[in-house]
Amino acid sequence: MRSKAFAVARPGFIFLGAAFVLTIAFAMTGMGLLVLIGVVTIAFITWFFRNPERTAPDIKGAVLAPADGKIIKVEPVANTTHYPERCNKISIFMSIFNVHVNRIPFNGTITGLRYNPGKFFSANLDKASSDNEYNAVTLTTDRGKRICFVQIAGLIARRIICDLKPGERVAKGDRFGMICFGSRLDIYLPERTRVQVENGQKVRAGTTVLGMID
Repeated sequence: MRSKAFAVARPGFIFLGAAFVLTIAFAMTGMGLLVLIGVVTIAFITWFFRNPERTAPDIKGAVLAPADGKIIKVEPVANTTHYPERCNKISIFMSIFNVHVNRIPFNGTITGLRYNPGKFFSANLDKASSDNEYNAVTLTTDRGKRICFVQIAGLIARRIICDLKPGERVAKGDRFGMICFGSRLDIYLPERTRVQVENGQKVRAGTTVLGMID
C-alpha cells in the first residue's frame, strides 16, 4: 500500500497547486519578477516534499530508522510516557534539508496511536520530547516486542501527518506520514536491543539500521 508513491509526497500537492496557479496568474499579467519568484517557489516545494523510493535491507531483526536526519541522543530510559518499561531511546533531529517522509521501522501491527497537542520548542531540546506537540505510534512485533516511535513538532514544524490506524499490519520501510518543515522523531526500543548507532551519526529512513532485536 505504501511501498510505491509519487515523487512528491501528497501533503505537498496543495502547496504546489497554489504556487502553480499564482505563477500562471503572474505570467498572464506580465509580472516577470513575480513569475521568477513563483518558479523558484515551485522548485523549492518540489524539493522539500521529495519522496524518494528506497529499498529496506532484508536483515532479520533489524530496526530501521523511521526518519532522515542526525542522531542527537542515544540513551537508556525507564517508565516514560511512551514506554512503560526500561528501554533504549534514540532521538533523530530532522533539519529543513532532510527528506521529511517517515517510514515504518519494523514489521508488525499498530497497537496504539496517541496524539497530544503541545508547545513548539526547538526540536533539538530535550524538553521537546515531552512538551511539544507529538504523535506517538506503538507497534507490536510478531514476537510480542514493543516499539514506539514518536513524531514531534518543532519550532517551525506545525503539521504532523500520520496515515496509520490501530490494528493495521505494516512492513518495515513503508511510508506512514511526515512532519513538515524541520522536526524530530524519537524511537523507543526494547532494553535488550543491540543499538548500532551513536550521537552525531546521520541516518536515512527505511535503510539505516538503528539496532537489532530478537
